[in-house]
Amino acid sequence: MPTAFHNALIQLHKAANIIHLDNSTLAVLEAPKRILTVTIPVRMDNGQIRTFTGYRSQYNNARGPFKGGIRYHWNVTEDEVKALSFWMTMKCATVGIPLGGGKGGIIVNPKELSKRELELLSRGYIQAISHYIGPDQDIPAPDVYTTPEIMGWMLDEYEKTVGHHAPGVITGKPLALGGSAGRGFSTAQGGVYCLQQALKRLGKQAHETTVAIQGFGNAGAHMAHILHDLGFRIVAVSDSKGGVRTHAERLDIPALERHKEVSGSVVGFPDVEVITNESLLELPVDVLIPAALENQITKDNAAHIKAHIIGELANGPTTPEADEILFAHRHLVIPDILMNAGGVTVSYFEQVQNAMGYYWTEAEVLQKLEQIMVDAFTAVWETKDKHSIDMRTAAFVLAVDRVATAMKQRGMV
Repeated sequence: MPTAFHNALIQLHKAANIIHLDNSTLAVLEAPKRILTVTIPVRMDNGQIRTFTGYRSQYNNARGPFKGGIRYHWNVTEDEVKALSFWMTMKCATVGIPLGGGKGGIIVNPKELSKRELELLSRGYIQAISHYIGPDQDIPAPDVYTTPEIMGWMLDEYEKTVGHHAPGVITGKPLALGGSAGRGFSTAQGGVYCLQQALKRLGKQAHETTVAIQGFGNAGAHMAHILHDLGFRIVAVSDSKGGVRTHAERLDIPALERHKEVSGSVVGFPDVEVITNESLLELPVDVLIPAALENQITKDNAAHIKAHIIGELANGPTTPEADEILFAHRHLVIPDILMNAGGVTVSYFEQVQNAMGYYWTEAEVLQKLEQIMVDAFTAVWETKDKHSIDMRTAAFVLAVDRVATAMKQRGMV
């Protein structure tokens, strides 16, 4: 299967051809500005030293400092963080916030570490990259299996290194350390605003819309909770251990959340059909929300997708080959660089609040977030109609043009 970065470059070239991007600018956009590879030694609870490999890809900073999360996962690769940093560059440009793109990761299964070991690993990673990050240089944030608590440790370690307070170096922090109200569920909330805009244009109401969500982690669970409260009919969800489907009107999401909190998985929830992650993707629903990892919808299963709307809450869940099939079958794909941009948008708000030393209420944050997401969705939709292209390509057309303009105005190309 093609790598994530290979897929990213296909998306870049597709948009570049539409806007007739010059070869010099394209060549610069085809590679990250810098990739850091670090080794992090940690003294484990058994007294032995274990080393972990970490990465930080800083892709493009023409529009502002590098920005992007840090993930802890056993399958982290250099290729993956390169792709994710590219998508972050495009994501920030799509929603029009003044940031570039970066991404980091450590090869680790955090579930196997004690809290002490996890803290030492997190602090060691920041020590290793501290000269390359900062509020005006590169701003990390949470991602897969990282939390506000971990961001708090990282902030503390960075401030010890530089010798002064610098709350804007990390976003997704606890509120007590300068985090933003609404950040915890902002990725999902931004996706909800996009989905509402799509349904508005298609003339559908929440109560008549069935939804399946692949991934009941941070983003997916928040998405399910918000959509449930809005009256959507969520009929299937899954996590890493499997999925559940109801044949009733809809799942009881609050009860399912309580079940997962106790059991660790949605599997085992009573009075439902047990399904796989793969079969969830092919259910006959109105809306499919991939909220797990990359490359879930491929050329092998795209023709079996029945959902009319696919809202990508995960990063890179659909391969370029699958995109072609979905577009040919008239599915509406709301791409990740738009659909899940609520998280980085509120991270940007967090930076602004840190710089001002003045903090907004949750209502103010959500009002500002909704305006940005609606404006971005509208711009992508209009670009789609203008060029008769799919929404992903439309989002990349907008983003690549904005990044290229900044590069040229800086004299970078």
